[in-house]
Amino acid sequence: MAGTDNAKVKELVLKCMHAREMAYCPYSRFPVGAAILTADGAIITGCNVENASFGLTVCAERTAIQRAVAEGHRKFSAIAVTCDIKDSFVGPCGACRQVLIEFGTDWVVYLTKPDGSYKETSLKELLPLAFSPAHLGH
Repeated sequence: MAGTDNAKVKELVLKCMHAREMAYCPYSRFPVGAAILTADGAIITGCNVENASFGLTVCAERTAIQRAVAEGHRKFSAIAVTCDIKDSFVGPCGACRQVLIEFGTDWVVYLTKPDGSYKETSLKELLPLAFSPAHLGH
């Protein structure tokens, strides 16, 4: 990731893995963790929080972004996301990709396996031709 050292990436990945352990997922039993790197170097984590009314479930990525915004952050450079799938890299759902785009298109995304290995990609690659605040004149 441009401008970020390898130690910061490792910390981001480790924190997303720890966040996964905090997931509340009694229905799907599919824990997900996310860690967002803010423009000023803070790392904000989130995990999925399920609800018996399934539509009210909140993904890890959205939990992290909402938490970051509540703490005053508005600019972000990267996110690491992990789940329990061991044999492939899994990206954020479409809704989470759209929420991340709200805060810029230049995110680096680290898709992380449970063993800590990761694949670097970008939000632009994961959500091409995205609808964004720019389309509303913002």
